[in-house]
Amino acid sequence: MTERLVVIGGDAAGMSAASQARRLKGPEELEIVAFERGHFSSYSACGIPYWVGGDVAGRDELIARSPEEHRARAIDLRMRTEVTEIDVPGRRVLARDLEAGTEAWTGFDKLVIATGARPRRPALPGIDAPGVHGVQTLDDGQALLDSLEGTRGRRAVVVGAGYIGVEMAEALLNRGYEVTLLHRGEQPMATLDPDMGALVHRALDGLGITTVASAEVTKILTGEDGRVRAVATDDAEYPADVVVLGMGVVPETTLAGAAGLPLGVYGGLLTDLAMRVRGHEDIWAGGDCVEVLDLVAGRERHVPLGTHANKHGQVIGANVGGDYATFPGVVGTAVSKVCDLEIARTGLREKDAREVGLRYVTVTVESTSRAGYYPGAAPMTVKMLAERRTGRLLGVQIVGREGAGKRVDIAAVALTAGMTVEAMTALDLGYAPPFSPVWDPVLIAARKATAAVRAGG
Repeated sequence: MTERLVVIGGDAAGMSAASQARRLKGPEELEIVAFERGHFSSYSACGIPYWVGGDVAGRDELIARSPEEHRARAIDLRMRTEVTEIDVPGRRVLARDLEAGTEAWTGFDKLVIATGARPRRPALPGIDAPGVHGVQTLDDGQALLDSLEGTRGRRAVVVGAGYIGVEMAEALLNRGYEVTLLHRGEQPMATLDPDMGALVHRALDGLGITTVASAEVTKILTGEDGRVRAVATDDAEYPADVVVLGMGVVPETTLAGAAGLPLGVYGGLLTDLAMRVRGHEDIWAGGDCVEVLDLVAGRERHVPLGTHANKHGQVIGANVGGDYATFPGVVGTAVSKVCDLEIARTGLREKDAREVGLRYVTVTVESTSRAGYYPGAAPMTVKMLAERRTGRLLGVQIVGREGAGKRVDIAAVALTAGMTVEAMTALDLGYAPPFSPVWDPVLIAARKATAAVRAGG
């Protein structure tokens, strides 16, 4: 008897799951129906700032697989169709065709929930005014580009200085805008400790981006035409012809919560190692709508990244298709850039370590991307956290120029393996003057952290 798999969400996790399940089971064994409320499937949302900034020539370059390509593989992908209800006991979903306005129930034997995340959009006066944009989907990116082409002014305000906020500030700067970056924290990039965020702040200032700390936005001011004209905080107004919101995201689990499925403290779906929703044999979830285990802190976190979403989809598809796979967790690795400054982190910040009750030591080292005498050697700063008694690596943050960011992968592997900083000092890393000093900057930090652990008893 043919089973039916229903997938809610047509981007990374959902369509990776559908594609992997199709590789394992043909249409005669498994019918696959997928619902996507947007206009695009299987695209890179992470690439939107680079498309807006002109580094990527066009929207289509961000699309990995079109709806037609999915359909050619016997996946019934229904675009512009939004699932509005999940009936868990009845094993069916209610979907609305957004173009025709019609609704219909579709039954399932197996269900995958990949509804992603939604941008934080506080209920502020003027927040929905023309010229105010989020950048979560390709539709959002296109709307922003259309807005940029339709406005005469060249002043942009970005609200939020996380990865998306910083990347969008650079994109708008590249398009010739005068950019103001407002954020609530002490320093930009709250995923870093403040001392490392200060390095990012200096780089932003050097580019001509006005960065305003401790800025709590209170309203969006509009002109006589109803379009945005400024962003107001408690003590100032910042003129704006366009506003981009980069305030982070939250799991989009409205459907799942209404269906009674288990949610965690961050609002994400809770799953087991096989990405099966806890307590539900035939329902899986993956991507930005789930919480995952932090292997360093030992607790669930919401970490919305495309790398995880694609892995989740592969695991789900394998399990749906009769194979077996697991997703053990994450260590919290992320990398970004602002112009030529590379920013990377993995593991815990000092704040994170304190929250889970870990005692730790920290060290910070200055080094270069190549041998100091080799042309093009660029400075980088590496900060490392280690557990005080055991020396277990807890986290690494790196800020530097060319060659800095991807060095965080060394630390990500060490964290996943549960290595101590002393064990890291013996890692057999590649060396040649064009690529690294004799002692790689990460290993220099590990040596210094080892000494700090010993000094701390």
